[in-house]
Amino acid sequence: MGSDQKNAFLAISLSALILFGWQYFFAPPKPTTAPIEAPISTQAERGGKVDTTPASGPIEPVVVAASNFTLNRGEVSVTFDNSLNINDFTNPQAAFAFKETVGSEKPLKVDFDFGKGFESVNLVQSADNTFFDAAHELTVTTVLNEKGVATFNVTSPKPFRYRLQFASEAKKLENGQQRFFDIYTDSLAHLDINDEDSKDQAIKWAGIDFNYHLFGLYFEKETNLIYKNTLNSILSIHSNKSENAVSFNVVYVKKDYDYLASLGHKLQNSVDFGVWGFFAVWILKGLQYFFTWFPNYGISIILLTFLIRMITFPLQYKSIKSMKKLQEVQPELTKIREKFKDDPQRMQKESMELFKKSGANPIGGCLPLILQMPVFFAFYKVLNHSVELVGAPFMLWIGDLSNKDPYYVLPVLMTGAMFLQQKLTPNTISDPVQKKVMMFMPLIFGFIMKDLPSGLSLYIFVSTVLGILQQVLVFNAKKSSDPVVV
Repeated sequence: MGSDQKNAFLAISLSALILFGWQYFFAPPKPTTAPIEAPISTQAERGGKVDTTPASGPIEPVVVAASNFTLNRGEVSVTFDNSLNINDFTNPQAAFAFKETVGSEKPLKVDFDFGKGFESVNLVQSADNTFFDAAHELTVTTVLNEKGVATFNVTSPKPFRYRLQFASEAKKLENGQQRFFDIYTDSLAHLDINDEDSKDQAIKWAGIDFNYHLFGLYFEKETNLIYKNTLNSILSIHSNKSENAVSFNVVYVKKDYDYLASLGHKLQNSVDFGVWGFFAVWILKGLQYFFTWFPNYGISIILLTFLIRMITFPLQYKSIKSMKKLQEVQPELTKIREKFKDDPQRMQKESMELFKKSGANPIGGCLPLILQMPVFFAFYKVLNHSVELVGAPFMLWIGDLSNKDPYYVLPVLMTGAMFLQQKLTPNTISDPVQKKVMMFMPLIFGFIMKDLPSGLSLYIFVSTVLGILQQVLVFNAKKSSDPVVV
């Protein structure tokens, strides 16, 4: 039974190490008519006269010199060309420039198939927010709403299929943020750029995901579409049946969970909390709550870490007390193992008797820790994926909690605190190999954390210090003077 506890402890530590290591080294699957909105200005960027007289009869194409059109509403603007390719998107809600995020001059291309294969259209402006392609009798009306969502309603008396192509290039930043193609069906799939993959599924939305931002396209209803990710940095999505109308929405936003949730269509799931989503959402709300009182996300991390440590203290207490008892019976347990090393059944029986008489539980020390793992990993996910930390300063040298500590102060402090906690933790491991693994664990964590967001290092450092204080309080509260009864 003693080995069970050792293995559980080692498994917990290695699980955490694998999580951080994976993130560090690899982390990086009824068209509706839009409501009438407030007037939106549409302009030809290269000059030329545009007829803005509302059409009262059949739409007649108007010759324009421009090849680009811009929709404006307040500070939000969307630029597309006469082939209906999205070229630029400005949104004050976003923190970074559009093309810096998407990694392409033409990140979204739209083609249509009227029975002769996919081809581009040639749009001219026929009325305010209305565009027409005479060759295919295709009409496009546009709406840019108050939330910064650009809606494109496409209709034609001729049935057509449509194809949407996202173009980008692979990139990974020092803080672990990696550019992906995203596809959301019933769950989120990150597709590596320059990889190969294809499926036929009902898609809610798709887009380019990078550095806490999303350039996404979603439909008013789930549609069965075929998508194909290719080696030439193109994600192609196309319909497999002909229709007379399609409506799609385009957004470029910072991945603020609440803002994305307000848009609907599960866009908030682009904030990838993984299997710990339930806990992660509440941790995020906790950070936001503390921020309303103390407008500094570094302080919010400290306060929330303290609160979680207090809530989980009963589990911590049981774990520490159990480990202390196991440490006290280790000498007797070693004697039993030596005495009955050739009789495993007798060794097991005597060990169980020792545990029973002493009140020690071989799994009592690790079970409470295992129960805390979902909270720990959820906190990790929130700090590594939440946009709230982007550009958020803490103090002194920490100017952005989403970036690494420029002077590695927090990773060093975190490593030192982990070494100290290791020294104070009752040692119930007798195997020399496991001892060496545990001894080097703080160094390995420190190395991994040096390039990850400083908000993560702050959380682990504070949590470790609070854990040390809890251990000291438990050990000093009551020191057992009763001898172990064998």
